[in-house]
Amino acid sequence: MEHMKQLLRQIDGKGYSSYQRLRGEYRFSDYTLIVDHVQKDPFATPTKIRLIVPLQKLKLEKDHYRKKMRKIYCEDLLARRLAHSFKKRRQSVMGSGKSGQIRIDVPGQEILERTAVQIDQTLSICLTVGLPARGRTILGREAETIFFQDLPEIVKEAVYSASKADFDQVVRLCDQQSAVRQWMKEHDYIAFIANGSILPRESGISDLPVPKEKSIPFKSPKEMEVSISLPHRSEPIVGMGIKKGVTLIVGGGFHGKSTLLQAIEKGVYNHIEGDGREFVITDETAVKIRSEDGRSVASVNIEPFIQNLPFEKDTLHFSTENASGSTSQAANIMESLEAGAKVLLMDEDTSATNFMIRDARMQALISKKKNRSRHLWIRYVHY
Repeated sequence: MEHMKQLLRQIDGKGYSSYQRLRGEYRFSDYTLIVDHVQKDPFATPTKIRLIVPLQKLKLEKDHYRKKMRKIYCEDLLARRLAHSFKKRRQSVMGSGKSGQIRIDVPGQEILERTAVQIDQTLSICLTVGLPARGRTILGREAETIFFQDLPEIVKEAVYSASKADFDQVVRLCDQQSAVRQWMKEHDYIAFIANGSILPRESGISDLPVPKEKSIPFKSPKEMEVSISLPHRSEPIVGMGIKKGVTLIVGGGFHGKSTLLQAIEKGVYNHIEGDGREFVITDETAVKIRSEDGRSVASVNIEPFIQNLPFEKDTLHFSTENASGSTSQAANIMESLEAGAKVLLMDEDTSATNFMIRDARMQALISKKKNRSRHLWIRYVHY
């Protein structure tokens, strides 16, 4: 710790390359800091550091992270707390380029396994830091502020202040979402949407939920309603279950068909509490299928859907640099099946009409009278 402080004072005012001397390991009172990579100039990719925190210093019990899924949820919690702390602090100490910026891989609404925060024998936190400089002249005092004031305060606020109740809360959510997925597998369901879920998003570029007072909570049709018993909960959760087979969602314009399908699509991931879709759960193999005019296709068998193409083009090993709507959608289906998808989700708005109408079962499901309305498709594929 003191060695790092002395080093920063020695290189203060020198050329930026002197920052390379920081590489190494430094012991602080509450954690060990490791500088893995030092940026070459203030505008380059920021410096990569790791903080190694003893688990004994956290209010984390072994039961919280013994199972892999629970561990992922606890890691996710700490990553979010750190991201929130970084957002609150000033984003630039002073200087050129990325000087003073401290960053972590910011989580979205999904709970995913990440490398930014990892729990093993210790807690490992991976960060990037913009080492301060004016031009190419090192600002050692400002760097000292980052390492000896900002980082300790952030770790204390985001990591050490996380209570046992915080970890208990995410572990409960983990157990409940896992229980829904297990129930679906045992009862041949491919999706579940809980009553009261908030499906609309804030905007087309935001994954945050619409405020509850401005949205209509989801309510299942009675004929599709199912009830699931969950751990850590006295009453079962109730919502709409979608069974294996072919399911068609129909309705007028702006009635929420795409919103529902998009929520089902995102249900392959577990979501944080408060997202509104924490109990919108979908078979993890589900894939959204769409046409992609102009995409490249390399040696894909689309013969089950299309046998005859102009100029006798091979459909058994179909390749092109510029696929049409129908051939691209056929290729997307075959590639998804090869990757292990068992659920295909389709929206008529993003599908090739001439491809969809080829299926005799779809023709039987949709009469000519209904063909004028907009339809969304959810298909379970049997092998």
